[in-house]
Amino acid sequence: MTADAGGTGAMFLDLADPAFDTTSEQVHEAREADWLARTSYGFAVLRYEEANALLTDRRFRQGNARWPEQNGVTGGPFLDWWQRVLLSLDGDDHARLRRLLMPAFKRQAILAMQPRFVEIAEDLVAGFAGRGQVELIAEFAEPYSARILCLLLGLPEEEWEQVAHWADDLGRSFGIAVAQDLPLIEAALEGLTGYVEAAVDDRVAHPREDLVSTLVQAHAEDGRLTRDELVVGLVFLAFAGMETTRNQIGLAVQTLLRHPDQWRLLGERPDLGEAAVEEVMRVNPTVTWVTREATVDLEFRGVHFPAGSILQVLSHSAGTDPRAVPEPAVDLTAARERAPHLGFGKGVHHCLGHFVARTDMAVALPMLARAMPDAVADGPGEWLPVSGNTGALSFPIRFSATAR
Repeated sequence: MTADAGGTGAMFLDLADPAFDTTSEQVHEAREADWLARTSYGFAVLRYEEANALLTDRRFRQGNARWPEQNGVTGGPFLDWWQRVLLSLDGDDHARLRRLLMPAFKRQAILAMQPRFVEIAEDLVAGFAGRGQVELIAEFAEPYSARILCLLLGLPEEEWEQVAHWADDLGRSFGIAVAQDLPLIEAALEGLTGYVEAAVDDRVAHPREDLVSTLVQAHAEDGRLTRDELVVGLVFLAFAGMETTRNQIGLAVQTLLRHPDQWRLLGERPDLGEAAVEEVMRVNPTVTWVTREATVDLEFRGVHFPAGSILQVLSHSAGTDPRAVPEPAVDLTAARERAPHLGFGKGVHHCLGHFVARTDMAVALPMLARAMPDAVADGPGEWLPVSGNTGALSFPIRFSATAR
């Protein structure tokens, strides 16, 4: 028998409330009651099996294109840009742009940069290890992710602070207060777009061995990439790549400090860096939900969804679903045995930069754990709502100082 989504008796989760927590007991209770819940933004998919199936079901498309309008943004430069980024596209345009961008994110290219990731992390840790305290976001997570982003795109590393400032403000577009933050978002979009356009002009005149030059060549040779697509794509990569890594590092340290035995183990065994990334993204991801939209009237897992229905896959809820992960507590030694988490999405919209994020965090987290084995939070810090994209705005930590 098929139930109608509009008439379902599923629980309601107020994702639009800044006080709502997608990792809360309320979500866990809703998951035990049903795989589906109603929300402020359509429906929520709460269990791993259904979430995994939904993300690879081609009857659904990426649902992010409607995000600004769902929050009252119905016109202007931000909406125009948002509808053209890779995250909002589907079909042939999405496939074409993804193919053109993919070579820059190949495993071999990223692994070649790994020694530089190590140098950047060591440099930043040296700046606070002897002090016994650190504001993790301002002194490590933000400069680390921004400098790596500059390295990836071939931008001057010494300009990371300006890039980070724009990325921070543009990152508000992923939050549930996007309408209120629109002036900051659009100012950052204007600034970062101008910066990227200047970089493109420079590579036209002076090609290099970097991502921008590669994409400029694709534009110049046969028009596979228009200049507008090139600039829009680079602006999106610049802010999304930096913002996601910065937020996830803060969330990773938050998670592991709640499990001090795992934090100490990571410091002793840096080979568990990759496992640490997978575990923290399973239980505490910066992307708290992944959006899909039904392209046609359809039935999914016994429920009828009209065309245009929005479904949000709740990442933490799926990643800690006891049906898929019977022992969901953080355990770095068990990470390889887990069902793959969905923090990077899945299917044709699987995060293009996932290997960059996995690699740079696998470098950073063991180094932090080794430098601060007895680290504890030094106050509550300041955090974004645990809905939309989440993370720390500030995260003070204290520990026993070490001589460097």
